[in-house]
Amino acid sequence: MRVPLDHSGRVPGTIDVFFRELVHRNRKDDKGLGYLLFLQGGPGFEAARPTEASGWIKQASVYFRIILLDQRGTGRSTPITPDSLPRRGSPEEQAQYLKFFRADSIVRDAEMIRRATVPQNGSSGGRWSILGQSFGGFCCATYLSLAPEGLVEVLITGGIPPGIAQPCCADDVYRRTYRRVMQQNHKFYQRFPMDVENRIVKCLAEHPDGVLTPMGNKVTPRSFQLLGLQTLGFSHGFERLHYLLETAFDGDMLSHKFKKEFDSWMSWDTNPLYALLHESIYCQGAASNWETEFAKDFDAVALANAGQPVMFTGEMVFPWMFEDFAALRPLKEAAEIVAGDADWPALYDVRRLEENSVPVATATYYEDMFVDFELGQQTASHIKGIRQWITNEYLHCGIREAGVTIFEKLLNMVRGGILLR
Repeated sequence: MRVPLDHSGRVPGTIDVFFRELVHRNRKDDKGLGYLLFLQGGPGFEAARPTEASGWIKQASVYFRIILLDQRGTGRSTPITPDSLPRRGSPEEQAQYLKFFRADSIVRDAEMIRRATVPQNGSSGGRWSILGQSFGGFCCATYLSLAPEGLVEVLITGGIPPGIAQPCCADDVYRRTYRRVMQQNHKFYQRFPMDVENRIVKCLAEHPDGVLTPMGNKVTPRSFQLLGLQTLGFSHGFERLHYLLETAFDGDMLSHKFKKEFDSWMSWDTNPLYALLHESIYCQGAASNWETEFAKDFDAVALANAGQPVMFTGEMVFPWMFEDFAALRPLKEAAEIVAGDADWPALYDVRRLEENSVPVATATYYEDMFVDFELGQQTASHIKGIRQWITNEYLHCGIREAGVTIFEKLLNMVRGGILLR
């Protein structure tokens, strides 16, 4: 679907937004099914490409026609890439373009799709249900703020947005998530104590300009620590990280296998929006100004030299990443402009959320490394009628790990099948 770049109409231009509709092939009659929009985590990642009816999709297809949206700038939705963004013009023009790729624009895209797709004469009266995972849950809260009239019900997994009443809560978010990341590091080393004596960081410290990977990225002590993003907050992540570290050396040098794996884990070349907008998704009228800086507890070289465990980081994005990663280097100036920009529109309407009438159910993960539990509870207190399933049984990836169970429970909660107690 062709949609405006700027839904307010102040900036001209259009982009394409792609969505995919799934219907279970074994259903004889799907005319009575409602519609469910899935909002992917991120920011900056396209919807999954399903190859079979499994997990939450299998369960959801019993009740819904499923809409998988490639959020603007991802997948087939006029993607922002390291090649395409510089073609937008100067760094200032690139930064201006990036301002239209946050949750508010995603929600307005979704409303255009809903009006064009969901029958007005159906049982839902043209409305649909939405399911948001992680950043997709942030988008759900924005949807409730901007266009609740389009919603039947809202399901959120690991994605209650923090600090919705703050001008920019990035600093608060990362101070708190650093603590959770530290806890996950300690758990990792408790499980794999043989990884504490970190020879890798000492080797990298001997190369001031970094060790180049096949893709031209620099493995440095600080970029090495980013491996925690893909591992520490997910089920089986400890094992994945340990097995990667096992392959680190070929003699006294970093192995080709390790460097190739490092490249594959760092998806900045295919999904740069995560790095470009990650802090700005928390801003409403204030600049983030690169709030994420290493604390002394994350000084990799100092820790390695002292024989202490090296701390891996989590979802944090750092300005030096636009130096260490080849695909991000051409985008550095635009990223700096975005980080210093304070002119961000509101993403949430607290008053409207406090008057909410749309049923909302969440799977809230107590030990979530990416979404701070306490900040999430502050937001939940503003959403009238929200029902939470608070659990430490799952980490941030619960929807992938136990999608059938989680989806069915949330649907029962939001529809009253599980009674209030």
